[in-house]
Amino acid sequence: MTDKTPTDDEYALKAPELKKIPAPELDFRPPAPVSYSPKIALIGAGGIAGSHLDAYRAAGWDVAVIASRTLEKAESRRNEYFPEAVATDNVAGVLADPAIEVVDLTPYPDDRVSLMEAAINAGKHVLSQKPFVSDLAEGERLASLAEERGVKLAVNQNGRWSPHMAWMRNAVRTGIIGTPVGVHMAVHWDHSWIAGTPFEKIDDLILYDFGIHWFDFLISIVGDRARSVRATKCFGTGQAAKVAQFAQCIVELEGGQASLIFDGGTKFVTHATAFVGGTEGTLSSQGPDFGSQGVILTTRDGYSEPVLEGAWFNDGFRGAMGELLSAIEQDRTPVNGVRENLESLRLTFAAVRSSRCGEPVSVS
Repeated sequence: MTDKTPTDDEYALKAPELKKIPAPELDFRPPAPVSYSPKIALIGAGGIAGSHLDAYRAAGWDVAVIASRTLEKAESRRNEYFPEAVATDNVAGVLADPAIEVVDLTPYPDDRVSLMEAAINAGKHVLSQKPFVSDLAEGERLASLAEERGVKLAVNQNGRWSPHMAWMRNAVRTGIIGTPVGVHMAVHWDHSWIAGTPFEKIDDLILYDFGIHWFDFLISIVGDRARSVRATKCFGTGQAAKVAQFAQCIVELEGGQASLIFDGGTKFVTHATAFVGGTEGTLSSQGPDFGSQGVILTTRDGYSEPVLEGAWFNDGFRGAMGELLSAIEQDRTPVNGVRENLESLRLTFAAVRSSRCGEPVSVS
């Protein structure tokens, strides 16, 4: 054994010089069916419904009905986005209409379960808002019911089609960076607008309602390798909201690790980063907000910076519905299908439980 002084490169005190090379061509844009053009009904005309409808209008899809328990809300959305659509408060009538093939359900999870069940039993393909369910057993039951009825059930994990997440996911799935061994994401933003809104009633808002986007991205690139998670949450000094706005998680992976940091009460600036270290290369992204992220791919051959087009809002919503429509047309499982999303929820719920009990929680 001989003594050896590590070099600056080995100590990572000096980054190696790499040449810039062309980025690989990867499909990251929102998918769309080739010729399938069903009549779509949107049920639930609340706040997020505008993003759904704006995306569908841009895609040229046929939203035939907009339904809400409050007729005035349905009419307002209809008038703004799809003037030729029917606005109604008769949700049961919409589900019974044989002309409607696809239903987009936007209400909160506890209000949505019965609607999903009714839509599936009526033979409709369903896009469910996220988070899909608040109970895994209920989610398994709905997944099985959809399979029995022969309809597609997908989840509006719209973050999957934010340009940077879509490009990075496809880079991993095509094997460019080998097996991910370190995945680390951090988001810092001011979420104080939730003070005084119904969102304050969601005790685990940051991990459950917001963090699900990043838990889902993690599962989409590591699959079933998540083993356990340890999470904490806290209130930030001076925050007005009645629920914790800060949380962090460490996830044990089979053959690796991951971390997620959510600073939901930082003022003046929004910043987001993601890093995926693989056995054959790395991916990183950063930007001043969630919608403006640049990506760098690094391998032994050099580094590249793909040119990304679009934005999370509203390409993400266009991607979620477009993937469902494409899957129906091609008779395959959607990328945002319910079975994989249940794995994302399994990790999310483990993180929530860990934040409450103060101990690591098994994902299984």
